[in-house]
Amino acid sequence: MVIANFKVMAEYNALMNQKICASILTIPNESLWQDQKAFFSSILGTLNHLMVGDLIWLNRFNKHPNYPTGVKALESLQEFPLPSSLTQILFEDKQSFITARQALDQVIIKFINELNEDDCLSILSYQSTKGEVFNKPFFMLLQHLFNHQTHHRGQVTTLLSQIGIDIGETDLLVLIPSVNS
Repeated sequence: MVIANFKVMAEYNALMNQKICASILTIPNESLWQDQKAFFSSILGTLNHLMVGDLIWLNRFNKHPNYPTGVKALESLQEFPLPSSLTQILFEDKQSFITARQALDQVIIKFINELNEDDCLSILSYQSTKGEVFNKPFFMLLQHLFNHQTHHRGQVTTLLSQIGIDIGETDLLVLIPSVNS
């Protein structure tokens, strides 16, 4: 049951990121870097932070105790930069960001599809970016990955609306499957 939730979240994540990527195509790079007084300053600053967070967590998830040699779906992480700080800028321009974002969203979908319910019950040991060691329930860390995305995408949609861009429907409800009663 938990995996079904994460599969919907992975699809939602990719769909919303695609909508944001499509919305920034016509915006000049300079405008995307303009300081809008957001926590990560600008639209591309915030989008870079999202990518950084995803990469940090996915690299941690690749050390899942049920996968001693790594998760097959996460093998392609080596093609992405390994961030060293939460504010690191990985992509200076929108096109390289969009290309990487779309590729990483497919990695996330494949990763979630590879997991099973037992994987979700495990405890993941990891180090924070400050070197602190934590042991936490894996399924809750997965939930954090998607919640982090939703949180910062909300900031991005606000920044976009401030410059007159509406990306349309963003509710998860659109992807929740209907059931017959």
